Amino acid sequence: MRLYSKAQIGLVIVVSVTLTALSIAGIVFVLDRSDQNQSTMAVASKIAQDGDGAVYIPEITSLGIQDDKTASLSLQVANSTLSMSSYSADEIENITIYEKYNESVVNINTEVLGINWFLEPVPQSGGSGSGSIIDEQGYILTNNHVVEGAYKLYVSLADGSRYEAKLIGTDPESDLAVIKISPEPGKKLKPIPFGTSKDLKVGQKVLAIGNPFGLERTLTAGIISGLGRPIQESETTILQNMIQTDASINPGNSGGPLFNMKGEMIGINTMIYSPSGGSVGIGFAIPVDTAVRIAPQLIKNGQVKRGWIEMQVIQLFPDLVNYLRQSGKAAPVETGLLVSTVTSGGNAEKAGLKGGTTAVRYRSTVFYIGGDIIVSIDGKPVTKIAELYAALEDTSPGQRVNVEFYRGSKRMSTVVILAERRR
Repeated sequence: MRLYSKAQIGLVIVVSVTLTALSIAGIVFVLDRSDQNQSTMAVASKIAQDGDGAVYIPEITSLGIQDDKTASLSLQVANSTLSMSSYSADEIENITIYEKYNESVVNINTEVLGINWFLEPVPQSGGSGSGSIIDEQGYILTNNHVVEGAYKLYVSLADGSRYEAKLIGTDPESDLAVIKISPEPGKKLKPIPFGTSKDLKVGQKVLAIGNPFGLERTLTAGIISGLGRPIQESETTILQNMIQTDASINPGNSGGPLFNMKGEMIGINTMIYSPSGGSVGIGFAIPVDTAVRIAPQLIKNGQVKRGWIEMQVIQLFPDLVNYLRQSGKAAPVETGLLVSTVTSGGNAEKAGLKGGTTAVRYRSTVFYIGGDIIVSIDGKPVTKIAELYAALEDTSPGQRVNVEFYRGSKRMSTVVILAERRR
C-alpha cells in the first residue's frame, strides 16, 4: 500500500473539482444553443404552417439573436413566406390582372339635352358606362348605347382626373363606339392588349372590370357560359356571336372589358338578361374580334361601310302567307323576305331579282306582292329583316354574295355585287 501526504491529497481534490466544473459549464452551453436552434425552427414552422392565417412572430430577443443583420434576414424570410401563403394561385391571378389593368378602364358620363318649362334646350345628366383605353393617343372603346344621344361626354380616369371626350365614330349594328380624350402632355395612358375570341371555350375563366352603378373599377369573376349567342337588339339589329358569361355585369358595366386569364381583352361587356333589372348571372359581351374589325374603321371614317342589296323587302307573316295562297302567288315556304321593289338600275335588278307587281295595303303599310322571296344569303338563312342585316353585317361594298330565292315554286340563285349601305 502506497501512502500519500496531505498536500498530495489536497492537490488531487482541487484538480478534480476544477475538471468537474468545466465539464458542467460545457454541457450547459451546448444545451442552451440547442434550445435556441429548436426555438428558431419552431417559429419558422409556425409561420409556414399556421393554417388559420394568423402569424406568430416572437420577440427577437427570445430567439437569442443579437446580430441586427441576422434579425433583418429572418424577418424578410418570414414576410416572404407569409406573402406566398396568404393567397391562392387563383387569387394571385385575379389580383395581378386587376392591378395591371384597372387603370386602363375609364368611367364615362354623358350629358343630354332636355327641354325646360319654357321649351328651351337645357343640358341634363344622362347615363353612365365604362370604356377601355385602346391606345396611348387617348382612343377609348365603348358601347354605342353608352354614348348614343349624348350632348357631351366626360371620361374619368383612375387617378381622379376628368376630361371632356370627343365622339369619333359609332356603329349601332355592332353596338360599338370610339371616343377620344386629349390628356395634358406627359400624361401616360395604359392601353389594354387585345386578345382573340376565336379559341374561347365554355367553362373558361373570365374577369370583368367596369363601373356598375357608378362604383368605379369594380372587378367581378366568372366563366364563359355560352358562345355564339345571337341577341336581337332591335327590329333591324342582331348582335352576332355574343359571349355569354356569369361574371356579374350590372348597369354601368357596359363598354368595359372582359378579360381572359392572360390579361387580354376578349370581349366588350354589353348587356344583361334580367327580369328584375339587376344581374342574375346572364351577361353578354361583344367578341373582341368584332371590335378589332370595327374600331379602325370608326377611327378612320367615323362609321362602318357595309355592303347592301338595293331593294325593299317585306318579312313574311301568317296573314301575308295566307293572302299569297289565295291570290295564287304563294311560294313553298312560310318564312323569308318578299321583294317588294328593286331600285331601278341597282345591283338587285342587275342580278336578276324581281320585285312585286300588285300593290296591297296591310294596316298603314303599302307594298307589292308577286316578287321573289329571298330565303338565304351566302348560305345563311334569312327569315327576318334583322337576319338580312346580320347576313350583310360583315360585308363591304363591291363584295359578291350568293342570294337564294323562290320565284313562284322554283328555287333559284344569283350573285349580287353589293352596293354601299346608306345610313
